[in-house]
Amino acid sequence: MITVLGASGFVGSHLVKELIRRDIEYFAPKRDEALTQKFLGDIIYCIGLTGDAKYKPHETIIAHVSKLQEIIKHSQFSSITYCSSTRIFINNVSTEEDGLVNINVNDLFELFNLTKLTAESLLKNTVENYKIARLSNVFGNDFGSDNFITSIVKDALFDKKITFRTTSKSSKDYIYIKDAVNMLINIAMCEPSRGIYNIAYGHNISNKEISDKIGEITGAAIEFASNASDIIFPTININKIKQEFNFSPTSSLIDFLPQFIEQFKANFVNL
Repeated sequence: MITVLGASGFVGSHLVKELIRRDIEYFAPKRDEALTQKFLGDIIYCIGLTGDAKYKPHETIIAHVSKLQEIIKHSQFSSITYCSSTRIFINNVSTEEDGLVNINVNDLFELFNLTKLTAESLLKNTVENYKIARLSNVFGNDFGSDNFITSIVKDALFDKKITFRTTSKSSKDYIYIKDAVNMLINIAMCEPSRGIYNIAYGHNISNKEISDKIGEITGAAIEFASNASDIIFPTININKIKQEFNFSPTSSLIDFLPQFIEQFKANFVNL
């Protein structure tokens, strides 16, 4: 059995759908549901904050670390697969799973990375059967969220204008939600019982590529803020999941955008 913690979120809700499709027994507890009297099987821990983490430090610590500690101390389970993030590599050149991770202690927004790494360390020190899944920037049908892609598509359709806060050459890795959840399930169910895995596309996409595609489809005006900064992530190494799981991404963000924009418009009939 797989227990999905954070099943109401973007990744968690898609995980549940895929478990149902595969006919895999699962348990998706409600928020604050007592878990101490249940055997949770193989846990996939999806509880966490993303874009708003920088503005909610206390909630970030609770979601990424404190609730995980409660599960480890008070619940019975076979294994935990923890959803960490490839954002921890922002100050790195190498992105291999077992390499060193550099932290910029002067960055006020580094709390997200520090809490993810604290959770990773907590698992390594307390859980025998752990897996750490460092997820890239996940995209897919998520019309109600405030994540980056949904927000700029919404601006393009409603305001006919997108303003980027980072430069046109800024770039990072994006992974399709179906690829991400399939890998999470495969990792949760696999042996050996411990390890770190990058779940990513393996290739960066720039703001220019994204803005050009959205502008072409929607006709929206594109601008970059005068104080926009360069944020260029290192390319994420996915050799491990390629070798162990024969992983190959099924969809790139650029290829997905036309479908996403059409489905977004269908959800808002006034567009």
